[in-house]
Amino acid sequence: MKKITLFIFLLTAFFGYAQEKKIERATKRFNQYDYVNSQEIYQKVVDKGYESGDLFKRLADSYYLNAKYDEAATYYGKLIEQFPEDVEPEVYFRYATSLRATKDYALSDKMMARFYDLGEDDTRAVLFRKAPDYLREIEKQKGAYDVSITQINSGYSDFGSALYKDKLIFASNRDTGGYTKRVHKWNGQPFLNLYQVDTSKVGQEGGTKFAKPFSANLNTQYHESSPVFAKGDSVMYFTRNNYSNGIFSKDSTGTNQLKLYRASYKNGAWGGVKELPFNSDNYTVAHPALSPDGKKLYFSSDMPGTLGQADLWYVVINDDSTYGEPVNLGNSINTEGRESFPYVSAANDLFFASNGHPGLGGLDIFLTNLDATGEDVTILNIGEPANTSKDDFAFIIDSETKTGFLSSNRGKSGIDDDIYMIRQLRRPEPLCEILLTGNVTDKNTEELLKDATVALYDDKNNLIESIVTGRKATFEFEPECDAKYLLRGSKDGYTTVEKRVSTPNLSGEIQEFLQLERAVQIAKPGDDIAKILNLNPIYFDFDKYYIRPDAEIELAKVLVYMETYPSVRIDVRSHTDSRGNDEYNRTLSQNRNVSTRDWLIAKGINPSRLSGRGYGESQLVNECSNGVQCSEEQHQLNRRSEFIVLSNN
Repeated sequence: MKKITLFIFLLTAFFGYAQEKKIERATKRFNQYDYVNSQEIYQKVVDKGYESGDLFKRLADSYYLNAKYDEAATYYGKLIEQFPEDVEPEVYFRYATSLRATKDYALSDKMMARFYDLGEDDTRAVLFRKAPDYLREIEKQKGAYDVSITQINSGYSDFGSALYKDKLIFASNRDTGGYTKRVHKWNGQPFLNLYQVDTSKVGQEGGTKFAKPFSANLNTQYHESSPVFAKGDSVMYFTRNNYSNGIFSKDSTGTNQLKLYRASYKNGAWGGVKELPFNSDNYTVAHPALSPDGKKLYFSSDMPGTLGQADLWYVVINDDSTYGEPVNLGNSINTEGRESFPYVSAANDLFFASNGHPGLGGLDIFLTNLDATGEDVTILNIGEPANTSKDDFAFIIDSETKTGFLSSNRGKSGIDDDIYMIRQLRRPEPLCEILLTGNVTDKNTEELLKDATVALYDDKNNLIESIVTGRKATFEFEPECDAKYLLRGSKDGYTTVEKRVSTPNLSGEIQEFLQLERAVQIAKPGDDIAKILNLNPIYFDFDKYYIRPDAEIELAKVLVYMETYPSVRIDVRSHTDSRGNDEYNRTLSQNRNVSTRDWLIAKGINPSRLSGRGYGESQLVNECSNGVQCSEEQHQLNRRSEFIVLSNN
């Protein structure tokens, strides 16, 4: 029995040692970007029942980095559930991204919330926290583009289009019938070359047979992809492995990086390939794009100063064909994730692929205008169907015809990239939401007015919506952005109030407060009807006591009030300014008082309801007493009438 036990122990130890050696070999390949071979080994070890946090992470990463998001999500999930102590913040981000690719947005958001808690300074976390309704924002862009599959796809990877004269130039690792086939260890597929096809053939059935190699002088046994052509079509920039003059170079870890190259068209052929001076053996520079004027070259790189896995950069192209220093586009665009495949339209719109900004899964295509700066920078996810839960990238468009191309692995295999034709139906616009809120109060008492009607009208006086206020007297509307409205408040017994409201073209909240006045207010003894009715001052000309026409209008309001409330008794009080003799002013104010009461009596008010006298200059409302220099306007404030309620029953 002991022999059997010892044998089992030795066998287990030997087998465990064998698995460790397999994992060690896989890890070495993983660190050299040999994801396919490492993935195969890791998967076999896991299938045999061996589990560890590091094993699950490397297996998940190998799937994630080859856009196999379903499998990546499986093993990131196992890692988080079984080995939480081995989980770094980045795992939550990659798990969330993988879950979006499977359309499990609810769980993805939970993982992003956890990612935010662990790395709240990470740009990707901040962007997620700032846009909790990112799916609704993306939904608004739905239908901005029409997308259809082209007929030039090969069953291998086809992507990264550029328009050149009447041709579409793209990268493909299609089988061209050669005797040898070099395979890239990252994804286990042949290396890429540049191909061309007439644009008239891309939608034609069997169009793949029209695709031909672009240039024998440019294509090599390694990668060539993502070309862009300068004005005049005699200069092109493209991506290639670090391979020049027959030399295949690697960095200190044994990795061959990508670089940018420039080629020129002379004597009917492409040639004169030159490496750009800001390349390096130690980092990748790839996916070129040109500004509309051809003076800036944009690209993706992980060079020093990069915020994340890859950032977008640009260099100035000088008049003598030299280049300025690389400039990072900044953290409004770049994240700790991957930004790549830039394209700049004639309208100076920058389209790029990113997995760092909130999206539908994998790489999504985003849009920003390069003319905007600072707080005006807006990053838009261009929505479905241009974007999907898979990798979508390499967007180009002709601003005049509104047609173009994008690349995606949305096909049945979910692995190989295909080229799709796009047609712009409308320009994507920022999600703009306006919340118009406020409350309704009594202007004089500031009492909250329940059961008031608040209505919103457009600029053509068409009713959009109306509400009746509740106990808190509040109202809320969601008007359109960048529009003009009329806000109207009304309530029985109150005068109607209207306000003009203009909404901005950016999301935000607008507050408007409606203050209603009683149409005819019930006054208490001691109240001044002039204030209740908001009368304009009843002025008399200097040294006169006859009723002016403008004073008649104000007295008419007092008349109507007394007719409405026949039990009200009023004491009319008349005042003068300080100019003139004190005794004379008392006489003048008394005459004005009599004139005021006589006017009301002449209009039908019973004399018994009126009393009053003139106070001269004895009750000034300001400092303009005898000997004080004052303006005419200041003196006029003292020439006034008051209508004090004595009783209302």
